[in-house]
Amino acid sequence: MTQGLVLRAQNGDAAAFGALIAAHYDRIHRVAWKWSGNASDAEDIAQDVCVKLGRVIGQFDGRSAFSSWVYRITINAVRDLQRQSTRRARQVEAYAEVAPDDHPAEQEAAATSVQLWAAVRRLPEKQRDAVLLVYAEELSHAAAAEIMGIGEATVSFHVHQARKTLRGLL
Repeated sequence: MTQGLVLRAQNGDAAAFGALIAAHYDRIHRVAWKWSGNASDAEDIAQDVCVKLGRVIGQFDGRSAFSSWVYRITINAVRDLQRQSTRRARQVEAYAEVAPDDHPAEQEAAATSVQLWAAVRRLPEKQRDAVLLVYAEELSHAAAAEIMGIGEATVSFHVHQARKTLRGLL
């Protein structure tokens, strides 16, 4: 189904392109949010990715899955925004909002989760991408390797190095 939509979109079918965007938008936004840690930035990134997909859909050659190609474009858009943005130092709690009197055990777990993901975002680029793809997106090492354009063993190495680095950050 996706291949047919891609071919039609590449041939200028606006409805097919719209269907592709609708099918992938939630994933694009989720990845942008996890990578950036900021809901507002995630919305900007998702919109930018959709516009970019309209410009570059003709360049998709089918050597990888369309979803892997979209992942790469989204990750690159996040990096571009982070490079351009002076707001990079500001971290926003992306996964939990801690209220002062409600459910102390849940607050502690939520705070720990926020600290962990904030630390993940401080990892070197390859380690961060590997961890987010494997743990946040729950992809296999093979799928992460395809998206990152590296070998599966290299993804495993980056995940291992990230664990060591995170021990020092936390």
